[in-house]
Amino acid sequence: MNPNNRPSNPSTAKGHEGHAHGPEDTQHEPASPARADPHAGHDHAEGEHEGHTHGSSRAESISLVISGVLVGGGVIAEWLNLLGKKGVAGLAIGGMAAGGWFLLRKAGRALLRFRPDINLLVVIAAIGASIIGEWIEAAAVVFLFGVAEWLEGWADRRARRAVEALLEIAPKSATVNRGGNFVEVPVEEVKVDEIVAVKSGMSIPLDGEVTRGESAVNQAPITGESVPVDKKAGDGVFAGTINGEGSLEIRVTKASGDTTLAKIIRLVKEAQEQKAPTQRFVDLFARYYTPIVTVAALLVFLVPPLLMDGEWSQWLYKACVLLIIACPCALVISTPVSIVAGLTALAKRGVLVKGGAHLESIAKLKALAVDKTGTITEGKPKVQGVDVIGSNEEKAILRAAAAIDVHSAHPLAVAIVKHTEALGITFPRAENYKNQSGRGAEGVVDGHPHFVGNHRFAHELGVCSEEIERRLATIESRGHSVVVVGHRPHDGCKGEVLGIIAIGDTLRANAADAIRALHEAGVESVMMLSGDNQRTVDFIAKQVGIDDPRGDLLPDDKVGAVKALREKYGIVGMVGDGVNDAPAMATATVGIAMGVAGTDAAIETADIALMQDDLAKIAETIRLGRRTLGIIRFNIAFALSLKLIFLVLTLMGYASLWLAIMADTGATLLVVANALRLLRSKSVALAAPPSAAMAVDREK
Repeated sequence: MNPNNRPSNPSTAKGHEGHAHGPEDTQHEPASPARADPHAGHDHAEGEHEGHTHGSSRAESISLVISGVLVGGGVIAEWLNLLGKKGVAGLAIGGMAAGGWFLLRKAGRALLRFRPDINLLVVIAAIGASIIGEWIEAAAVVFLFGVAEWLEGWADRRARRAVEALLEIAPKSATVNRGGNFVEVPVEEVKVDEIVAVKSGMSIPLDGEVTRGESAVNQAPITGESVPVDKKAGDGVFAGTINGEGSLEIRVTKASGDTTLAKIIRLVKEAQEQKAPTQRFVDLFARYYTPIVTVAALLVFLVPPLLMDGEWSQWLYKACVLLIIACPCALVISTPVSIVAGLTALAKRGVLVKGGAHLESIAKLKALAVDKTGTITEGKPKVQGVDVIGSNEEKAILRAAAAIDVHSAHPLAVAIVKHTEALGITFPRAENYKNQSGRGAEGVVDGHPHFVGNHRFAHELGVCSEEIERRLATIESRGHSVVVVGHRPHDGCKGEVLGIIAIGDTLRANAADAIRALHEAGVESVMMLSGDNQRTVDFIAKQVGIDDPRGDLLPDDKVGAVKALREKYGIVGMVGDGVNDAPAMATATVGIAMGVAGTDAAIETADIALMQDDLAKIAETIRLGRRTLGIIRFNIAFALSLKLIFLVLTLMGYASLWLAIMADTGATLLVVANALRLLRSKSVALAAPPSAAMAVDREK
C-alpha cells in the first residue's frame, strides 16, 4: 500500500527506457481561483462551503460603513448626553441592522441545524446586551465582529492575489498565421500546431516550440528564474512568459486549457483548498468548542441568580461577555491564512506544493533521499572515451553499443548513439532487443548476441576478469560511469568484453552549496541513490558533501532505502525527476520532482514540483515551510492565551463587552498580519562553484 495514500503507477518505474509512460492527463479548463471561506468552522465546522466569502460582498462592505457611522454617532451622542436614551438606542438599532443583516441570516442557519457557531454566539450576545439596555455595546459587538469578518475575507483575497495575477499574465488573444496572414484571435480558438507570432515585449499566449527567431524570454512567472532564458528555434516556451527584444514565431503544442500555466493555477487552487493537519485539528476543536462555550455562558447566566441570589442583569451581561470572548475568530483564521500565504509565496518562486499537508511535512523534514542523475548532476552525459580490450576496434565497439542503445531513451544510451553518429559511424538496429532493468540491455547485432550494461551486469554475465576489474576501477575512480560492451554468453560460449565506454556528466553548479543549505535548514541526513557503481557514487558524494551515498541500486532497492530512512527518521523526502523515480517518491513522506517545467506527468506525480532545475529551491522550501508552521503555532498559542486571560477577567468582573470585542477583533487583525508576512519572504540565491565532469547512472 502506498504509505501516503497516493496511487503509484507501475508504468512510471525507472527502467532501461529512461522515461515513463505516465497516466493521461485529464483536460482542465483554467478557472478563476476559488474563493473558499477562509475559516471553515464559522458557519460550517465540518468544512462544507456555503458559497460565500467573508468580506467579498460589496453590499456587506457598504453596510459595514453605514453601521460604523451609526455606531460612532451613538457613542458620541451617549458621551455628550445628546438625543436622549431613545435617540441613542435608535442609532444603535440602526447600526445593528446595517451591520448585522447578513450575520443574522447565518446565525439562523446555524440555529436550524442545531449547531452553534460564531455568528450565533455574537447574535445571542447582542440580544442579551440589548435586553439589559446596553444598546451601544450591543451595536459595537455587531459592527466590530463584521469588521473582523471583513478582515478575514481581505486576508484571504490578499493571499490569493498572486494566483489571480497568474491568470492575468497570459494574453487573452494571439496573433495566428492563417492562410499566410497573421490575424488576432482569442487564445481559446487557437489550435495545436498553428503558428503564432510574438513581438518583443509581449507575453507568449500558449505553450509551444520556437520555429523562427531568437530572443531572451522572462520565465519568472512559471519557473521563478530571475534571469531571462535565451530561446532559439527548437526550444520550448510557456504561456504567460514574456518575450524580450527579439521577435518569435511559435508552433503551438498545447491548447489554452492545457498549458503549463493553466495546470499550475489549477494545482495551486486545489492545494489551497486542502486542509493541513493543523487546520483540521483547529476546525475539529472549534466544532466542539463553540457548543461547549454556549452551554457555559448559559450556566453563567442561570446558576448565580438561581442558586446564589445573583443579579439577573449583572450575570446576563457577564454571560454575553463570555460569549464574545469565546468567539474563536482569531483561532480559526490563524491556520488557513498562513497556509494559503505560504503556498502562494512558494508558487511565486516556482515551487508547487500540493496542499497544506505537504507544506507541514516539508517543514518537519528530517532526512532527504536524492536521485543522482538529473538532480546532483545535470543529466546530460557525454562519452569521454573508449577503453578497447584486446585486438578489438573502437569503431566496432561503438557500432555494437549504438545498435542496441538506439532502442532506448535512457540518457546514457542517447549519449552513446549521439557520439557514434557524430563520428560518422553507421550502425544497424539490433534484433531481439531486451531491456535488463537496472543493469543494461542486450540484442543481436550482425547475427551475434551482444550486451551493453553496467559493472553489475558484467558480473552477472560472468565476463569480468582481473584485467577488466582493474580497468573498470580506474575509470570509476575518475568519477565516470562505465558501459561494458561485449558478446553475451550463449550456446556454450563464455562471452567476452569488447571494450568499456566511459561516460561523464557535469555536476550541477550549485550542488555542494545546495546540500550545505539543506543541512543548515535542519535536514539531518542526505542520502544519494544511484544505479551507478559505488566508486562513482562515492566520488560524487565527496564532491558535494553528501554523507550517505548508495550505489549499485536497482529501482526496488531505492524503494527499500527510502523505507529504511522513514523507519529511522519518520518524515523523509525523495527528490527525483517526478516520473522515473515515482515508486521511491511515493514511498517517501514527500515526493519532490525537480526541474519539471512543462513536464505534465511530473507535475501531476509529485507532492512538490520544482519548476526550475535548482536543488537550492528545496532548502528554501523547507525554510519557508518551517516559518509557516512557526507562524501557525504562534497564532494558535496567542489566540488561546488571549481567550484564557479574558475568561479570567470576565469571571473576576473586570471585562466588558467593549473590551471583549476589541480584543477579539484586535487578535484577528494581529494573526492575519502575522500570516501575511509570509508573502514578503525573499528568495536566497546560492553561489555557484565551477562545474566539474561527473558521472551518471547506468540505471538500465
